[in-house]
Amino acid sequence: MTKVNVLSQTGSSVGEIELNDAIFGIEPNESVLFDAVIAQRASLRQGTHKTKGRSEVSGGGRKPWRQKGTGRARQGSIRSPQWRGGGIVFGPTPRSYAYKLPKKVRRLALKSALSNKVAETNFVVVDALTLDAPKTKDFVKVLADLSVATKSLIVTADVNENVALSARNIPGVTVLTAEGINVLDLVSANKVVITKDAVAKIEEVLG
Repeated sequence: MTKVNVLSQTGSSVGEIELNDAIFGIEPNESVLFDAVIAQRASLRQGTHKTKGRSEVSGGGRKPWRQKGTGRARQGSIRSPQWRGGGIVFGPTPRSYAYKLPKKVRRLALKSALSNKVAETNFVVVDALTLDAPKTKDFVKVLADLSVATKSLIVTADVNENVALSARNIPGVTVLTAEGINVLDLVSANKVVITKDAVAKIEEVLG
């Protein structure tokens, strides 16, 4: 079992926690991590790109000149793809780029990302995160006391309105619940700040 210090939100040590090595202490699988990040980024694409085909552009209802006798190449419409203002051939149409990885692959990717943060000592466990009111200044002080850079991921066990509202104006800070933790946000963050209750929830689901 890997032991990690538990800090209060003021930055003082209040004890230790044992992390499940099957979740936080595995050898990170770089290939699976890469696949998971690509899949997640693909699902974030809007896919609203669109071009008009020859049946959608305006004009071209009449044959521009007769079929034979002019000496020019035969043409059926001025909106054919070879004409200026004509339709686009094989252009992009709205589509979904999302695809799913197997469940075991997704779980392995999540464990790899968590283990990577623990191995790099970029994993900060706090006993609790409590704010009396949503105030960005107070949360900036909490991050400073924990020696956490602004590009960080905050993970709580349940929805914490005060924390979420206090952090949303800080550039680079993302707040998630234990259920919403994902590979892309873990990989993107320089530091992960997680509550003890959130660790217990993650171990319950992935253990």
